[in-house]
Amino acid sequence: MNKLQIDIVSDVMCPWCIVGYKGLALALKQLSPHFEATINWLPFELNPHMPSEGQDIKEHLIEKYGITEQQSAQNREMIALRGKEVGFDFNFSQHMRMINSFDLHRLLAWAKEQGKQHELQMELFNEHFTQNLPLD
Repeated sequence: MNKLQIDIVSDVMCPWCIVGYKGLALALKQLSPHFEATINWLPFELNPHMPSEGQDIKEHLIEKYGITEQQSAQNREMIALRGKEVGFDFNFSQHMRMINSFDLHRLLAWAKEQGKQHELQMELFNEHFTQNLPLD
């Protein structure tokens, strides 16, 4: 059996990161008789200058990308559809916030030392994007 280590540079505030990971997981499942993969999550702060109180997701996306409210809504719909294709449920809400993820990356580094980084990464994606729980 061939062994792979896959490094994923990610931020739990990034919806495309979980979509990409879930697509990778599906591909690895198809290759599982031939390959064994270890996933190593590496930190990337999507919004390092985000204030500690965060920002409304709709407002943030409009400001960051210079798009309209309608385009922002369409982008979230597209992400939700891609999520469904790979088995991840997005539940975007009007009250969802983007936050500065620095402390989450510190928590993930600690979880890695405990052998629980992957499980925590998955739970943070779930809590933020599916359950709409605040991660701050």
